[in-house]
Amino acid sequence: MLLRSTTCIPLPTAAATTTTSRHQPQSLSISASSSSSSSATFPATALSISDAELESRGFALHRDTASLNLDQLNAVFVAVGFPRRDPGKIRVALEHTDALVWVQHQRTEKPVAFARATGDGVFNAIIWDVVVDPSFQGIGLGKVVMERLLGDLLARGIGNIVLYSEPRVLGFYRPLGFVADPDGIRGMVYSRKQKKKK
Repeated sequence: MLLRSTTCIPLPTAAATTTTSRHQPQSLSISASSSSSSSATFPATALSISDAELESRGFALHRDTASLNLDQLNAVFVAVGFPRRDPGKIRVALEHTDALVWVQHQRTEKPVAFARATGDGVFNAIIWDVVVDPSFQGIGLGKVVMERLLGDLLARGIGNIVLYSEPRVLGFYRPLGFVADPDGIRGMVYSRKQKKKK
């Protein structure tokens, strides 16, 4: 189900009802529009945890892959239930990523939270791979990466931001401005079904 909203900046929290189907990832989106010009600048997103506070808690914020260990990132993916990925394919995916934010635990120097976005750089972006290491969940790191990633995309003037989510975590995204599409637009996913051998 495509979840989407057209809003004016600043982004309000909107209530919506969704119908979820079992075991199907949900698609969410947020659209930001401004009544002025298409080159409007977006105000800084209010942050639930400041960069200084994050650092005082022993975490470092990154927006590039220079010090990102792909094997350690893959371990976080696996820890949250994603399938193990080929590190070479992760590298290619990151090369085609338009924006990313990740948090490193300073003591261990390992990634503990991550989110990235791809898109056309002008109109549309899709957020992918939002993960927080289970050992670090519940302390706001998911919000840290999402607030900054959304802020980066909105600052570029990207007005249609979409993500796919497990139904059990839809409630995490709603306070960030993601809602069910009020126009009832539904996303579709291509699926190659394996033919049964006779």
